[in-house]
Amino acid sequence: MGSEIIMLVGFIVILIVLITVFIISRYRRCPSDKILVVYGATGGGESAKCYAGGATFVWPVIQDYRYLDLTPISIDVNLQDALSKQNIRVSVPAQFTVGVSNQPDLMLAAAERLLGLDQPSIRSLAHDIIMGQMRLVIANMDIEELNTDRDKFVDSVYLNVGKELNKIGLALINVNVTDIQDESGYIQALGKEAAAKAINDARIKVANEERTGAIGQAEAQQDQRTQVSDANSRAEVGEATALAKAAAGKNEASIKIANSDALRDIEIAEAERKATAAKKVASAKALEESYVAEREAEDARAKMELAKKQADEVVDASIEKQKAVIAAEAEAERQRETAKGEADALLAKYMAQAQGQEALLTKQAEGFAKLVQAAGGDPQSAIGYLMIDKLTELAQIQTSAIRDMEIDKVVVYDSGNGQGVGNFVKGLYGMVPQLNDFLEQSGMSLPEALVNKSKEDTNENGSTPAIKPTKTTD
Repeated sequence: MGSEIIMLVGFIVILIVLITVFIISRYRRCPSDKILVVYGATGGGESAKCYAGGATFVWPVIQDYRYLDLTPISIDVNLQDALSKQNIRVSVPAQFTVGVSNQPDLMLAAAERLLGLDQPSIRSLAHDIIMGQMRLVIANMDIEELNTDRDKFVDSVYLNVGKELNKIGLALINVNVTDIQDESGYIQALGKEAAAKAINDARIKVANEERTGAIGQAEAQQDQRTQVSDANSRAEVGEATALAKAAAGKNEASIKIANSDALRDIEIAEAERKATAAKKVASAKALEESYVAEREAEDARAKMELAKKQADEVVDASIEKQKAVIAAEAEAERQRETAKGEADALLAKYMAQAQGQEALLTKQAEGFAKLVQAAGGDPQSAIGYLMIDKLTELAQIQTSAIRDMEIDKVVVYDSGNGQGVGNFVKGLYGMVPQLNDFLEQSGMSLPEALVNKSKEDTNENGSTPAIKPTKTTD
């Protein structure tokens, strides 16, 4: 009894150990940089269950698992000759960073569309999607917007590209547009124009500041001379003890003041002259550079108009070509329908004729069968009955050979033996097919009485009976 309990306890312990090992072997943990995808009989009507982190138990046989890598993928996109809203082709090299999303709905999309693909395949798929969406974004923006409003361009790329990448479970992490160039040089012309304008504005500001500084310096020097002169005058007046010295000091001060005023006027005039000259030089240079920038801008606009015109011509030519192809296909289809209708009509005609002929032959066969039955089953007698109805027509055919001959106008020459007319009539009658011979060729014969009578007439006269001419001339 004790041994049985020990065996039972040992069996239970072994069973518990086996179950524990089994659970541990099927318990899968998900690393932080991966997504655990459990597929098979997952329940809930979903194709798979995704876990970003954590762990889950994977049932044997009915379930299996794989991992999706969350490592970011860097994609270099060198977009060339993309057509903008103004029909100007631009090149936009950029670098995109994408990765498998860990959002619940996007993880399921990634499991359904990317599970089993390696990183190069995922990069190639994302590259194709990015190229198409960038062309779409550029087609809806002007060159000025692409060049000046980069934030709007990047936001549009995030919106369109990110939305398409989400359909396959990818998320757009970063977009870095390195440069934007166009084949016509329009962007470069806009940059030169802005640079020239900035340089001109800076030069004008420098000239204005130099003029203000020169004027301020001249005024300060003039104030200094005036104050010095006033101080000297007051000192000399205070020290003068006599009217002469006072008058002399006053005159000297007046002279100094006058000289100071003259120097001040000269310096002010010189400063104004320099400021005016600097302003004119700056204006001239700014005008010259503005002319250069305008000329370059006009050249760029001319190239742009030429490119736009060429693009319109290409589009028009393509449209005309498509119209011609469509017209040719329509004409070919019409001819095929016409030919088919004519063929159907001709076939219907021949079918009707064949059916009519078949019906006629069928009726004739039925009539002949009845005629053979009436003749006691003898086909030859039935054919004889049919030929009797045709004797009149056969006789008409025989007589038609000499029907139109005018016997009264026939002239016969002989050697004087009187046989000329008889020989002529005999030969003429010989040209007419014999009715009995014709019937024999058809498997029929005349009654014997008529045949024997014809032979007797032949033997008695020594010649074949002939038609007696109404009038002969010997």
